[in-house]
Amino acid sequence: MKPAPHELEQLSEAKTFPDKAPYKSLSVANTLRLAGRSGASGREVEMAALENGIVPERYTRNMRSFSLADQTALLQAHVGVVGLGGLGGTVVEVLARMGVGRLRLVDGDRFEDSNLNRQMLSTVDGLDQLKSEAARARVGRINPSVDVTALAEFVTAENAGAVLEGCDVVVDCLDNLRTRFQVEDACRRLGCPLVSAAVAGSSGHVTTIFPEDTGLRLIYGEPGQLPPKGAETALGTLPYAVVFLATLECAEVVKVILKKGSLLRHKLLVADLMEGIIEVMNLR
Repeated sequence: MKPAPHELEQLSEAKTFPDKAPYKSLSVANTLRLAGRSGASGREVEMAALENGIVPERYTRNMRSFSLADQTALLQAHVGVVGLGGLGGTVVEVLARMGVGRLRLVDGDRFEDSNLNRQMLSTVDGLDQLKSEAARARVGRINPSVDVTALAEFVTAENAGAVLEGCDVVVDCLDNLRTRFQVEDACRRLGCPLVSAAVAGSSGHVTTIFPEDTGLRLIYGEPGQLPPKGAETALGTLPYAVVFLATLECAEVVKVILKKGSLLRHKLLVADLMEGIIEVMNLR
């Protein structure tokens, strides 16, 4: 049951933004207090606060770019992240801090030593831990208001539809080209937009694909003619390139949810960070 407006008002605090504009704030501690008192989730408390013109304090630095309605839309959104390694770990971190309210996190892999150079969720004491469980735990530590479903399984042609059903947008953070196409096919059947990125060395690319778009075939060719892995097999994967491309994926996710800004739809943003080159190519 959502907290009543008078309860939210009692626990809110008058504050000002850095530009001196006034607002009413609800602290993290009071969000958790109201959730415990009302039986609502933290996400439901935050949405109720926004409905009553009160800003959850954790999102105040979003507010000069987003409206209360925008933040509510993020909290209502359901985003699937497939692959929780380099790209996926950063995507999970950013989306949770942004306030995307429901995350479905999918990966059947465990951490190993070679992940430590770039995978935000990997730690020395977490080696051999399931990536999905590390992702669930990380979100719980940084934003317990986010509802998390963590699936310790690999996506296949057979299970992709069931794994991704109900998502508003899916983020492809995979390093397996064939699985990328399986995820794209599932998103097409489900009518769900897909944000896809790939990294190799200090380079990478990102695009956004809607169900009616040609999509990955314009980048990679036909799936039956592809090797299992991409160029990262030969070039490795540098951490700054991973974080950069993952951040661009998050920007695309937010634009899809809010229906704002210019998407990389029918476009491919290609970056070579060693040479300092960023280009956007048309895919049509």
